[in-house]
Amino acid sequence: MPIPRTLFSEEHDAFRDSVRRFCENELVPNTERWEEQQYVDREVWTKAGELGFLCPTMPENYGGFGADKCYSVVLFEELARVNATGIGWSLHSEIVAPYILHYGNEELKAKYLPKMATGEMIGAIAMTEPGAGSDLQGVKTTAVREGDHYLLNGSKTFITNGYLCDLVIVVAKTDTTAGAKGISLFVVDAAMAGFTKGKPLKKAGMKAQDTCELFFDNVKVPAQNMLGAPGSGFVYLMQELPWERLQIAIGAMASAESAIEHTLRYTRERKAFGKEILSFQNTRFKLAEMATEVQIGRTFVDRCIEQMLEEKLDAATASMAKYWCTDLQFKVLDECVQLHGGYGYMWEYHVTRAWADARVQRIYGGTNEIMKELISRSL
Repeated sequence: MPIPRTLFSEEHDAFRDSVRRFCENELVPNTERWEEQQYVDREVWTKAGELGFLCPTMPENYGGFGADKCYSVVLFEELARVNATGIGWSLHSEIVAPYILHYGNEELKAKYLPKMATGEMIGAIAMTEPGAGSDLQGVKTTAVREGDHYLLNGSKTFITNGYLCDLVIVVAKTDTTAGAKGISLFVVDAAMAGFTKGKPLKKAGMKAQDTCELFFDNVKVPAQNMLGAPGSGFVYLMQELPWERLQIAIGAMASAESAIEHTLRYTRERKAFGKEILSFQNTRFKLAEMATEVQIGRTFVDRCIEQMLEEKLDAATASMAKYWCTDLQFKVLDECVQLHGGYGYMWEYHVTRAWADARVQRIYGGTNEIMKELISRSL
C-alpha cells in the first residue's frame, strides 16, 4: 500500500478535485489539436485564472490568494497525471511571478502580477541561448545602459511559453568583463520595439508546448525594469533554482505514477497466449519493481516539499531530487512502453506521449550531469 501523504489538508484535496475536473474536461480533449498547432489556446489561461489556478501563492494584493505552496504542488501533480506538458502554468506562476515579486520594484509588481494571476498576461523566462545552456555565465545577450534605459541585444532559444508570452524575464550581461557578477535580470514587455519571436520549435516531445526563440534588437528597456541590483542576477537565479528543480521532480513522480496506473489497466485488458499480460511473471515483477522505486521517489520528494515549506531546502538536495527523479521517470516510462508492446509506440496512447515528453526532463532546469556536479561540491 502507498504510504499516506500528510502534506495535504481537506482544503488541498478539494482543490485537487477541482483541478482534476478541469484537466479532464478542458485539457485532455484538446491535447491533439494543441499538439498540431504547437501551442495551447490563450483561452485556457484565462479560464485557469478565473478558477484561481494561476499564481495561487501570490499575495492577495497582487491578485493571488496567498495560498501555501502545496496548492501549487497539487497543480504540478494533476497536470503531470494527464501529461498536460503543453501547459506552462508552473513556470508562469512559480518561477516568473516570484522573480518579479521578490526582486521587482512596486511599479513592476503592480503592473504585471495581477494580470499574470488572471491569465491576461503570460510570463516566460529567457536564460538559454544557442551557445549557452546549463552554463549561465556563458550568456552573450547584453544590456548597455544609456540614460534612463538599457539597450538589450541578443537571442534566446528553447523558451517555454515564448510564443505566447506577454512578458519575459531576460538574463543579460550588463558587464561583459565581470563573469557571474556581470549578469542582470530584466522584465521585457512583448510590446517593446525590437523584441520579436520565432515560430514554435518542432520538438521530439512536448509538442503542445509553445517553445520558441526570442530575439532582441536594440530593445529599449526602462532602467526600472531591472530586477534588483545590477550584477546580482546570477545570485537571484541561484536562490530560485532549488524550487524550480523540485518542481521538475514533483512532476516526474506524478508522471511515473500515472504511467504505472495506465499500464496496469492495459496489462489487465490485453491478452497474449490466451491469458492476461498481467498474469505473466515478468509483467508482475516489472510492475512490482516500478511501484517500489516510485514509492521511494515519492517519499523523498515529499520530504523535499516539507523542507521547502520550512525554507530549509538546499541546492544540493534539490539537485538530488531533480536528477534522480527524472532518471527514474524515464526508466519507468520506458518499461511501461515495453509492457504495451507495439501499442506502446503509438502516439494515441498516454504512455507513448509521456515517454516522449519525459526525455527533456533530464536536460532542462540544468542537465542531470550538472546536478551531479553540484551535488559533488557539497560532499
